[in-house]
Amino acid sequence: MKKLFLIIGLLLFGLSYAQEVKEAVSPGTTPEKKNSFMLSFRGGYDVLPMYNTKAPYIKFKGGLEGGTSLDYYWDWFGLGFDFDYIQNKPVSTFPTENVYVRSYYDTHIGLVKITDWKLTEEKITRMFFGIGPDFKYENENFMTELNLRGGYGSIKGGEVILTGSTEQGDWDNLYNYYAGFDTHAISAKAQVRFTYFFNDMMGFHVGSYYLTHFKVQELTDRYEHVYSSIYTNLEERSDDLGDYYLVKNMDYIKSKKINISSLGIFAGITFKFAPKPKPVPIPPPVKKEVVTNIVVTAKDRFTEQTLPGADVVLKNEAGDILKTGTTNDFGVYVFENIKEGNYKIEGAWNEKALTPASVDKSEFKAGENIKKTLWYEDENFILKGKVVKCNTDIPLEDVTVVLEDKDNAVKKTTITDKDGKFTFYLKQKANYSLYGKKQKYFSQTEHISTADFDRSKTMFINLEICMDKADCGKPIRLNNILYDFDKYYIREDAKPELDKLVEFMKENSDVIVELSSHTDSRGSDAYNMRLSQKRAEAAVNYIISKGISPNRIKAVGYGESKLLNRCDDGVPCSEAEHQLNRRTEFKVICPKDPGFNKN
Repeated sequence: MKKLFLIIGLLLFGLSYAQEVKEAVSPGTTPEKKNSFMLSFRGGYDVLPMYNTKAPYIKFKGGLEGGTSLDYYWDWFGLGFDFDYIQNKPVSTFPTENVYVRSYYDTHIGLVKITDWKLTEEKITRMFFGIGPDFKYENENFMTELNLRGGYGSIKGGEVILTGSTEQGDWDNLYNYYAGFDTHAISAKAQVRFTYFFNDMMGFHVGSYYLTHFKVQELTDRYEHVYSSIYTNLEERSDDLGDYYLVKNMDYIKSKKINISSLGIFAGITFKFAPKPKPVPIPPPVKKEVVTNIVVTAKDRFTEQTLPGADVVLKNEAGDILKTGTTNDFGVYVFENIKEGNYKIEGAWNEKALTPASVDKSEFKAGENIKKTLWYEDENFILKGKVVKCNTDIPLEDVTVVLEDKDNAVKKTTITDKDGKFTFYLKQKANYSLYGKKQKYFSQTEHISTADFDRSKTMFINLEICMDKADCGKPIRLNNILYDFDKYYIREDAKPELDKLVEFMKENSDVIVELSSHTDSRGSDAYNMRLSQKRAEAAVNYIISKGISPNRIKAVGYGESKLLNRCDDGVPCSEAEHQLNRRTEFKVICPKDPGFNKN
């Protein structure tokens, strides 16, 4: 017991040293894995004692077991000390029924029955002191342990004395005897424990052990004169006396060394004390660089309509251009595989800058695209026009399109592309007229009022301008050449259309034009002829006044001779049908360029 207390004292001293308070560390640290000290108390039963003795008529029974363990763990590995106290009981199995002994006093049969038996069975006390490694697996409140111990054991007791007296009253003779033990031996133990902790300090455990004592010295006989010894042999007989055992001979035991083992189970309480952990600085995390895509969408601020064909640029913090692109039919462009950082995105659409967007480094998330929108914030409408040959779908390239702001008398021009397309920006609530100019072509005039459109619902206005090829002898109608009833002077609203003819003749200086006027069938033929001639001459005089040579233009009045429909004399027609016949036309009648009629 002195040795036990010494070992426990040394372990407690080591524990107190391990629990010294460590210096605090700066923020941003975390404690290392906790070590732990455990003290356990147990009680159980030595279920299967195994004494490797040759003594006949001797068996051994299990008994109570009690003990304590002292363990210290460094994470999953530890060192522990065990003390175990175990009791076993030797049991004499020598037969005591119908046993006879040869008697020197009975000359008749030579046998005397043993009638008075006396049995003494002394308990065996085993104590084990061991130290060794511990192994554990811990998961939340459960812990499994394997404890391995080596040390020494104390084995005492176990004497068995069986005496008996005969019917003649002979003194007690010794018939079975086992001397037992009074010695120490090298010992080893393997133990498994399963513990459930109710809280951080206390738990309940169950387990099993296997304990072995090596080369335990058996005691020799304590008696000098033994009638029957451990090795006493019996002979079984049957005669008129019935079944009985006869003591045949006597042999003395010899001392020897044996192994003693036992298997037991136990349960108990465990107390756990975790020393204050030593804080360990947390190294700064190595952040993996995030690479992702930046999805850019170009949109109109007022209608939120996406804008295909917008040019977008990705710049770094220093303003250097890293990547460029153009939005697709859905108004989207993706800058792929962009490394984590701060960026600026700029864009333009139809030569107008879009509102830029910024990308912050904090927006980069692994596996997630960054989405940005560039806004078009111009409040004007966009006129998307196209110039084609009249009565066809053939586009006309390199046409000069003239846009006239009728409210402010301001003109703008642009040139059509290979697809005949052109673009203008139109103010809200304004009135415009458009026409085209191209060598050997005459354009119709189109009128637009943006007051008819809502900017919050649309940003595009589509328009198609028709241009006639001025071939020799081909009549081209001049729209909006109107006259007052029975009058032939040029009204103000007719002058813009005649001005277009003036521009056409200036641009095509090699053509001679016939300008003709027509009436409907109402009225006499002579009257209509005179009226149409005067109207044609009035138009020609206006054109000459604009600088066109009189030799290049001729006035002809056709009256009602070239009706375009069925509305002849006496035929009932609507006003619209008559209006179709009241027209002013021109045609090229004498080109100086022989190749004019080509193309």
